[in-house]
Amino acid sequence: SVQMGLDGLQEDYIRKAEYPFSSEQKWMAVKCVHRTQQDKPEVCFMKGAYEQVIRYCTSYNCKGQSLPLVQQQREQYQQEKTSMGSAGLRVLALASGPELGQLTFLGLVGIIDPPRTGVKEAVTTLITSGVAIKMITGDSQETAVAIASRLGLYSKNSQAISGEEIDDLDIQQLSQITPKVAVFYRASPRHKLKIIKSLQNNGAVVAMTGDGVNDAVALKAADIGVAMGQTGTDVCKEAADMILVDDDFQTIMSAIEEGKGIYNNIKNFVRFQLSTSIAALTLISLATLMNFPNPLNAMQILWINIIMDGPPAQSLGVEPVDKDVIQKPPRNLKDSILTKNLIVKILVSSIIIVCGTLFVFWRELRDNVITPRDTTMTFTCFVFFDMFNALSSRSQAKSVFEIGLCSNKMFCYAVLGSIMGQLLVIYFPPLQKVFQTESLSVLDLLFLLGLTSSVCVVTEIIKKFERSKEKIQKRGSSSSSTSSFLDV
Repeated sequence: SVQMGLDGLQEDYIRKAEYPFSSEQKWMAVKCVHRTQQDKPEVCFMKGAYEQVIRYCTSYNCKGQSLPLVQQQREQYQQEKTSMGSAGLRVLALASGPELGQLTFLGLVGIIDPPRTGVKEAVTTLITSGVAIKMITGDSQETAVAIASRLGLYSKNSQAISGEEIDDLDIQQLSQITPKVAVFYRASPRHKLKIIKSLQNNGAVVAMTGDGVNDAVALKAADIGVAMGQTGTDVCKEAADMILVDDDFQTIMSAIEEGKGIYNNIKNFVRFQLSTSIAALTLISLATLMNFPNPLNAMQILWINIIMDGPPAQSLGVEPVDKDVIQKPPRNLKDSILTKNLIVKILVSSIIIVCGTLFVFWRELRDNVITPRDTTMTFTCFVFFDMFNALSSRSQAKSVFEIGLCSNKMFCYAVLGSIMGQLLVIYFPPLQKVFQTESLSVLDLLFLLGLTSSVCVVTEIIKKFERSKEKIQKRGSSSSSTSSFLDV
């Protein structure tokens, strides 16, 4: 307006009435009168969606003259609007006149509103990770599809439906088509709520972004409501579960990566703690059933549970996020954290620890008289099993050599501290009295290291088998069909 010399036009007119914009009517209008001509009739100015504004027009402007708005002219404007929308422009229709039903159509304005830098890359990463992204907008079909295509959200196999079409469908019908729909255009807040419910009806975990007051209901209904920190209203922020302080879509990608990483680390923690606890309980129970003396005394059991298990288990919670984990599809909301594969790994590790520790105890107890050496060997064997078990628990799928032995420094410090503590218990005289231990030879330690490393070796073999099986399944699925997530 400044370049066209119209910057002072607003001050020349006095606003007498206003028809505010709403997502339902998709237009707004004002009634004004010129300051120097207040005795003359008011003039109505309107702007909004083309299909709504044109309904209130009876004529159109042609080189300063008002001519009757015939069907041929309407079709010409429609073609122009479609062309502008296909170019990714947001099209705004303008009209003026004495009354709402007697307006003169002035023309179309194309507004460039490109996606922010980095959004396309974030969308690509999310789709690769198995996240289905849906665009819900009030723009026209042409504009919405053009922008979605630029972002990689819309392909030949994708669908786009309007808010009017959503009104004609119930939740069950909408639930059947939402997986295939990438773009919802000319949609209002009530349509957003219906879309969210249809996705949840399919068992999906829905994250919804919004910034307006009207988005509050949909944000509340979503599993994760995300409000814009800079452009979002206070009502919107109150209804949301998470606020994007920088309004950057890439932050959502970072949050999803962090969430997947935390969940994966929880599984690692559970696997290590359960396998160790089951092994300790089984060891004591079997020794009792087999009429063996107790292989571990009370102080040794406390040492294992508090000192040996604690630091390594906690360090598993800060394991760096694995990129392969990020690229995996989101888990089903109903899935348990204890999956079949995880239970198998827990049981296998527990069995190896129990069998190995009982073997050492039986080997040292051949004279049927329990000595400090017997308990020291058994005690140290169980502790070393713990350390190797923690090492193999750092990743559910990757080898410890793939993720890097020192990639988690806290884990290295925890294991090193635990080993140093165990050596003190074995070789430091005051602690020997407390824990009833005695010094072991280097050969004893080498023997125990070789035996206890078996839990890590067997786990690595299981991981390799699972990776090979997964590759075969991926080849089979890729040869038969394309992933549905890549189509949206």
